[in-house]
Amino acid sequence: MKRFGSVIEVRKDKLDEYVKLHADVWPGVLDRIKKCHIQNYSIYLRKMPDGKLYLFSYFEYVGGDFDADMAKMAADPTTQKWWDVCKPCHLPLPDRKEGEWWASMEEVFHCD
Repeated sequence: MKRFGSVIEVRKDKLDEYVKLHADVWPGVLDRIKKCHIQNYSIYLRKMPDGKLYLFSYFEYVGGDFDADMAKMAADPTTQKWWDVCKPCHLPLPDRKEGEWWASMEEVFHCD
């Protein structure tokens, strides 16, 4: 199992929409997440002192080929439609790695 954390800014004017979307995630999206060996997936919201809003995600990957599973997820039509409604809510960090939408974070501590 490998843990992943990432961060992205959320547009203030899209926050309510984003929260509503995630209060009732499409069943096909949830199914694809599970089929791609992702579990314990959480997204947290934090307003920072400068007033900007950030989303922090965490999930555990339990499969054997992360790149292949992420390619399957990216090719899934339902997931693509989901991303089409979610992406306008985001403001990706300018220093994220090439190819990333959410900027990856480094794990510095974990306790079971």
